[in-house]
Amino acid sequence: MSLAGVASAAPAAAETSAGTPVAVCELATPCTDKLPVKVVLVTMFEIGEDTGDAPGEFQIWHERRGLTTRIPFPHSYHDLYYNPETQVLAMVTGIGTAKSAGATMALGLDPRFDLAKAYWLVAGIAGIDPQDASIGSAAWASYLVDGDLAHEIDAREIPKDWPSGYFARETKGPLDTHRPEPTGELFVANPALRDWAYDLTKDIALPDDPAIAEERARFTGYPNALKPPIVMKGDTVSAMTFWHGARMNDWANEWVDYWSQGQGNFVTSAMEDTGTAQSLAYLDKLGVVDYDRLMVLRAGSNFTMPPPGVSPADYLLRENEGYAGMTAALESLYLVGGKVVDELLGHWDKYATTVPGSK
Repeated sequence: MSLAGVASAAPAAAETSAGTPVAVCELATPCTDKLPVKVVLVTMFEIGEDTGDAPGEFQIWHERRGLTTRIPFPHSYHDLYYNPETQVLAMVTGIGTAKSAGATMALGLDPRFDLAKAYWLVAGIAGIDPQDASIGSAAWASYLVDGDLAHEIDAREIPKDWPSGYFARETKGPLDTHRPEPTGELFVANPALRDWAYDLTKDIALPDDPAIAEERARFTGYPNALKPPIVMKGDTVSAMTFWHGARMNDWANEWVDYWSQGQGNFVTSAMEDTGTAQSLAYLDKLGVVDYDRLMVLRAGSNFTMPPPGVSPADYLLRENEGYAGMTAALESLYLVGGKVVDELLGHWDKYATTVPGSK
């Protein structure tokens, strides 16, 4: 979307904690002097302050990546932070698909930024399926499946031969073989870019510690959950409801398999990714972003079901007091996501015009 030839308002200096102030156009005015952006770091929540206390998804990046220029973003959940040297822009969308969609659309339509060549890295914690991996593991996703857009009948009232009361719209029951074309139930993040990111990061040693080793040891009968954290490929379900338990875990696996037509594998549960992807898909039609530059990285902070012998309610309520894999997951996100960011920035002359993995 070009505003060439339109006079821009006088630039305002963004707030900065170090270095020279950065000139940023005034809000809600035409802007010809856009800030260039190479990478948009998409985080979803922070705990307390942005720095100096217990970290959420944003704080580690903020402190370690020189994201010192604060840019007002009142039309969304949280102000933006920018590094004028690396041209990395970080956002905190807020929790849930509604907030992530709104924040992404607000940024994409904000005339202060040039996002045409920006890569979008979603880096967030998630529940992780113990059938696939341990907490602390980091999974690159391609299939982003929405866990809300559907029909539902209370499980106490469903036909006896139904596995659940949850099924796709325009179908006659769970896993109806006449699958309709997805209209928001499925988004696909560039598989070639996902594979490139995985190949670049697959050998990174991820944090492990006695606390998460003790937690995963409880998952007897789940060999992948018993292993130390790894970098992997695995797909995600985004749902506004924080679900938990073995039956819900089975549903998530079936739901991803259904919408991906057997190509995807459910590994992580999250809340925001289909909202982010929906807005980017719309913005791509305007030419202000490139949807093919979306990457989704999720790291397991907690398991999506309890270990043998523990009820879902008891396990979920205990985990809500503090995720066993939270610290490890946040470090995994930074180590794995940071490797990709460094590669993109270090060879920007190539990646500005050519998306990795493209032929």
